[in-house]
Amino acid sequence: MKCPSCGFEETKVIDSRPMENKIRRRRGCTECGHRFTTFETAETPLLMVLKKDGSVEPFERNKVIRGVFTAIKKRPVNAHQVENIADEIENSCANKMVSQISTVEIGDIILEHLKKIDDVAYIRFASVYKDFADIDEFVNAISELDGSRKFCTNSCCEKNKI
Repeated sequence: MKCPSCGFEETKVIDSRPMENKIRRRRGCTECGHRFTTFETAETPLLMVLKKDGSVEPFERNKVIRGVFTAIKKRPVNAHQVENIADEIENSCANKMVSQISTVEIGDIILEHLKKIDDVAYIRFASVYKDFADIDEFVNAISELDGSRKFCTNSCCEKNKI
C-alpha cells in the first residue's frame, strides 16, 4: 500500500477493525510517519438476473428489499430480517460461484425465508410472485404452509383457534 503523502510503498497496519461488510485498517507510513485509513472489501462478481422474458439485467438488491417490504407491511417482521433475505441471495450465488440467477430462483429463496418468518407475508408474496388467478390457489398455498393444520369455516374452529 502506497503512502498517500509521500508515495513510499511500505506501510504498516496500526489498527484493524471490522465494519459492516468491510474491514477498516489504520495504517502508518514507515518513511514519513503519515497515518491514513483504508477499507478492505471482498471483490464480488457482478450478479446478473435472467428474467422470465429472456432478458438479462444486473441484480438490484433494492428491488428484492422493496418486494419483501411490500409483503411484510404491517407484519411483525423487522428490517434486519429483510436484509438477511437479500444477503442470502447474494451469498448463495457467491458461494456457488454463480454470476447469473433467474427471477424464479430469487422468488423461491424469498418464499423459503418468508415461510420461516411470517405466514401472512409468505402468502402475500406468493400471491404476486406466483400470480394467483383464483381463490383455490390461495387455499393451496395456505395448505402448503403447514399440512398438519386443518382449515375449517365452522364456528367451533374460531372458538378453539384451530
